[in-house]
Amino acid sequence: MSLIVAAFYKFVSLPDYRKKQTEILPFCQEQGIKGTILLAEEGVNGTIAGSREAVETVLAFLRSDFRFADLEHKESRTTKQPFERLKVKLKREIVTFGVPEANPSDRVGTYIDPQEWNAIITHPDVTVIDTRNDYEVDIGTFKGANNPQTRSFREFPDYVRTHLDPEKQPKVAMFCTGGIRCEKATSYLLQQGFSKVYHLKGGILKYLEEIPPEESLWEGECFVFDDRVAVGHGLEQGQYEMCRSCGHPISEADKESDRYQEGISCPYCFDSLTEEKRSRQEERQRQWEEKHG
Repeated sequence: MSLIVAAFYKFVSLPDYRKKQTEILPFCQEQGIKGTILLAEEGVNGTIAGSREAVETVLAFLRSDFRFADLEHKESRTTKQPFERLKVKLKREIVTFGVPEANPSDRVGTYIDPQEWNAIITHPDVTVIDTRNDYEVDIGTFKGANNPQTRSFREFPDYVRTHLDPEKQPKVAMFCTGGIRCEKATSYLLQQGFSKVYHLKGGILKYLEEIPPEESLWEGECFVFDDRVAVGHGLEQGQYEMCRSCGHPISEADKESDRYQEGISCPYCFDSLTEEKRSRQEERQRQWEEKHG
């Protein structure tokens, strides 16, 4: 059976976000939806999966609140439920950045549609930056993009302060998985005095959905935060799996390494694996094998 995976977010003043949780959670449960929805005073951010009817019913329910009336979503298909459960969580931020002054509700950069993106990122005066974390960039990014080498989005402001200068790089184009991180990143750069700040509308997922491979400047696959691990052009499921010890995406080549042991370690976490953690992972792997036969 084909399932729909829908990703969405919206920055909007939501002072009653705690009350919204008590409304959204039971409604999604009634529809058999799984996934994660984050609610904060600054808005909503979610990825859900279920039948076509269930997903459309939930999206219509969300849009029935006038503040979410224009809520946009991106969708893909999968034959396997990518989430184990449903979570509707209250957060301080719907994407953790740590700079309250970076407020997308006030101002953001210029949105660039996927069809215009290639022209922007190949312009010699534009500095192109991947705002995602290093493990995401490892498996795919746009040709020629700068990798900030961040381990979390909280580190991005430090990268801007130490590597970017509005006098030397007045034009900056940024991208991320679905667009949400760039909302805060572009708002932050505008605050720092950058005159021209662009971001890919709909993120990498929208680009891979709409741009054919023969015209694409994307190289590799795009990491996603569910059991699919990664997707490629047309949002088809990719070739990566996830290390159950550290969460890093791993390829078939990684699995050939003598540092790879299923459920225990991979080339990216082998050196940091203590005896205590190895014991825990071995027990979890035993339980996983019992559960999955």
